[in-house]
Amino acid sequence: MPDHSADTLPGVSYVMPVLNEATHVRAAVDSLLGQDYTGPFEVTIALGPSIDGTTELVEELAAVDARIRVVDNEIGSTPAGLNLAIRQSRFPIVIRVDAHSVLPPDYARIAVETILETGADNVGGLMDAQGTTPFEKAVARAYGSRVGLGGTKLHVGGEAGPAETVYLGVFRRDRLLEVGLFDEEIKRGQDWELNRRLRHTGGTVWFTPRLKVTYRPRPNLYRLARQFVSTGVWRGELARRFPASNGLRYFAPPVMVVGVAVGILLGIGGIVQAVLGAAPWLLWGFAIPVAYLLIVVVSALVWGRRDGFSSFLWFLVVLPCIHFSWGIGFILGYLSLTRNITAHTGR
Repeated sequence: MPDHSADTLPGVSYVMPVLNEATHVRAAVDSLLGQDYTGPFEVTIALGPSIDGTTELVEELAAVDARIRVVDNEIGSTPAGLNLAIRQSRFPIVIRVDAHSVLPPDYARIAVETILETGADNVGGLMDAQGTTPFEKAVARAYGSRVGLGGTKLHVGGEAGPAETVYLGVFRRDRLLEVGLFDEEIKRGQDWELNRRLRHTGGTVWFTPRLKVTYRPRPNLYRLARQFVSTGVWRGELARRFPASNGLRYFAPPVMVVGVAVGILLGIGGIVQAVLGAAPWLLWGFAIPVAYLLIVVVSALVWGRRDGFSSFLWFLVVLPCIHFSWGIGFILGYLSLTRNITAHTGR
């Protein structure tokens, strides 16, 4: 008997905002076209004003495959691109895709199965960071360690079940439209904020470890710092807007930044005391940054050494870069400086 299962599967719309991603976008699109999902699908790429050849590359991809559609995202931001792509798509299941991500062939199939089984409004899984250079491997290890990004399920894995938020997301289109799509004023952290609205209107956000997406980290320290300053800024903004919805882990990096800064200042004060002939009791302030350095070294020995000596050395730099960039950004965002900072830190 012929297999008519594809006739009953819901159609899938992949939506991808793209801006200056010539290095990664082809692999991301190829991973969509290579899915083993047998239902109908389409790919909608929201193309921002790129200057690195992304525009020509995306147009080339669309020219050779009618399932790929390109729409202009003149604003260039991630949430604006997502909303534009969602409005231009037509199928009942919407799969968010990042240009830095490569979906495994069974991603759409497992995601749709999970939505149909659980009735969830959004399903997502693990962000599996994978690097190719020693620097990128160090970043990937930091992402996947509990000391790096807080140890949430979307970074380190865990059991299937309801979650606060998930990586990327596979949504019911009707629920996206019902809650008003992504908030275009929020340039980063828009996934978390959208999932908050889904949960607060009675919906379910579901994590499953069966979904694992390969993520390519930023290739150098400058771009990594920019990324995390911007992410921290918007997390601080969200913490100020929705104070009751934020867990304590979001406040760990800014508390660490303040603690280390205060400790260094106290230690300097102790040096001044010693020079003036007074009891240098303020030197104990140096215990705070020393304790943090010990945490970094131990973390590097536990996680960073797994990819060789070069990655171990980079881990010693990458982990503080993530913590301090995120923590400083959080403080600035919490103090309502979001607009000033994000204008210079990219999407």
